[in-house]
Amino acid sequence: MTGLLELRKVGKAFGGLKALNEVSFSVAPGEIFAIIGPNGAGKTTLFNCIAGALRPTQGEILFQGQRIDGRPPHEICARGLVRTFQIVKPFRGMTVLENVKVAAFARHARPRDAEAAARRVLVHLGMEAFAGTDADELNVAQMRRLEIARALATEPKLLLLDEMLAGLTPAEAQAMCDLIRELPRQGIAVIVVEHSVPVVRSLCERAVVITFGEVLAEGSTAEVIADPRVQEAYLGRADA
Repeated sequence: MTGLLELRKVGKAFGGLKALNEVSFSVAPGEIFAIIGPNGAGKTTLFNCIAGALRPTQGEILFQGQRIDGRPPHEICARGLVRTFQIVKPFRGMTVLENVKVAAFARHARPRDAEAAARRVLVHLGMEAFAGTDADELNVAQMRRLEIARALATEPKLLLLDEMLAGLTPAEAQAMCDLIRELPRQGIAVIVVEHSVPVVRSLCERAVVITFGEVLAEGSTAEVIADPRVQEAYLGRADA
């Protein structure tokens, strides 16, 4: 299967510290893919390299067959790859609609068109009632939906979700999982960074495990989770 995103021996060093070392994997169109690993494994650094916030010191990152490593984030976004952040920081002093409208300008130059696109996204996510609400007044679950709304307003082909279930109640987390499952049906592939093994198992067809900046295992989610090396390095041994 042709990869929508392909990483080839990607590395990132900060001085003498290797945060990533020869990370390789691919993500197919319409796939929900997981990046898992212990804290400090390099997952956020990897996301930053893919999305353009950091320039890899080695390797190649290809999106739709074209290299994007070293490209600025706005250019990568324009190509159809966008990320969310675990700590959501909306534009202060602006409404929910205005926040999403700013993102919609990535595809729509005219303000009227950008606002119409933003309203469509809010309706789709069930947030139209909050259009006029100051973004700072949202609760955690609503803030996470706003983050996804802003990402969807850029009309991506690949969405990187960074721990979008953090801080949610079980019911809120289930609603977020339902939303994520719908994205491939809209032609959007998804990469999730997530710590909850049950969530990864239920959401993702395939996964890669990163530890100490290197790929420990890659394959179907069931195979990866069952790997004794993964259980010891990430999940913890049964007898521990």
